[in-house]
Amino acid sequence: MLTSVFIAAVSLALFWMAAFTLWWQMHAWRTPEVLASTRFSSPDGDEHVSFSLLLPARHEQAVLDHTIQRLLESSHTDFEIIVIVGHDDPETTAVAEQAAARDPRVRVVVDTHEKKNKPKAMNTALPHCRGDVVGVFDAEDQVHPELLAHVDHAFLTTGADVVQGGVQLINFHSSWYSLRNCLEYFFWFRSRLHLHAQKGFIPLGGNTVFVRTDVLREAGGWDPNCLAEDCDLGVRLSSVGKKVVVAYDSDMVTREETPGSLVSLLKQRTRWNQGFLQVYRKKDWKQLPTLGQRLLARYTLMTPFMQAFTGLIIPLNVAIALFLDVSVGIAFITFLPAVTALVTFVFEIVGLHDFGKQYGLRVRFAHYLKLIVGGPFYQVLLAGAAVRAVWREQRGRNDWELTTHVGAHLDESAVTRQDATREDVPA
Repeated sequence: MLTSVFIAAVSLALFWMAAFTLWWQMHAWRTPEVLASTRFSSPDGDEHVSFSLLLPARHEQAVLDHTIQRLLESSHTDFEIIVIVGHDDPETTAVAEQAAARDPRVRVVVDTHEKKNKPKAMNTALPHCRGDVVGVFDAEDQVHPELLAHVDHAFLTTGADVVQGGVQLINFHSSWYSLRNCLEYFFWFRSRLHLHAQKGFIPLGGNTVFVRTDVLREAGGWDPNCLAEDCDLGVRLSSVGKKVVVAYDSDMVTREETPGSLVSLLKQRTRWNQGFLQVYRKKDWKQLPTLGQRLLARYTLMTPFMQAFTGLIIPLNVAIALFLDVSVGIAFITFLPAVTALVTFVFEIVGLHDFGKQYGLRVRFAHYLKLIVGGPFYQVLLAGAAVRAVWREQRGRNDWELTTHVGAHLDESAVTRQDATREDVPA
């Protein structure tokens, strides 16, 4: 009897957790009006703020110059690019210095910390920022030339302290896991972050985020010991009432690539999960003024671990319902999380279609098949990353595991342009 009650309680908890997550994930598509409100408004043609664009780069000489050149093509004229390199990384430093020699808008700052990570690098550059707004990009980013103009207008029209733009992994065809990785980003930046901004609690994304310089300095910059410095900054700013605006346009998103291997993806997710756990344990979120915000914060920061648990427990629930001698009512309840998972699969299929349509990418039947078949395996990987994050945190291992980049998203853009050219040629 007690076993049945326990099984039912766990199943109901998983069902409601999955249902809430799905509802939040689909926030932007609730009505056409909500979807329209998530986009940037058109700039007025004037420039109201200046930008200091931080570009931390470590062992990324293969992609750095392309990113710098894209940023220099911006239609907004009042900006500087600060490339942050390590004193022990001569290859990347050489690329950065060559770019600085070509254009005075590019400056190079050297991070001399013995143990290096992204927040330490950005804190090193913060005193050198001359702009009204500090923007953050990664070394492999493909940035739209009109983005800064749209962000400038967003600051003007909303009175925001922070503007979070969209980021999209684009090389969905590279592997079975890259497909799911791209779709995760699509739902997160296209929809979920807008809900967080509306509720007044938001874990910021790692790049294409713009913060007023005085607000950032008042906050003390980034936490140098946190493995999710973006999430931490968003939580701290939310907790003191700073206004965050999220805007997303498929034309304006910053394009990136997925990790190049399963091991790299596992390490990246481990770092994020461990960072979320660190932010949770810091308890800045407890300063949020309302109970609803605090509950959302607690749920969000623990989501990676709950997702991992859900992915592992659902098959167990199905097995219990099929093979153990339980009542019909209990068997029905154990199936509820599986039903929610199936509904999520349906929305993911629709989301993949919309993703391909918005980015002009050819999504074939094989991609839908990979999305479905790869789901359970991807969940196992997420579970492994969550377990590894807890293990590392308990052992006090906070070293930064760098995600390497090879420019796969740049190849994808070239493929897209070639496909478009071929389609324009008459048969």
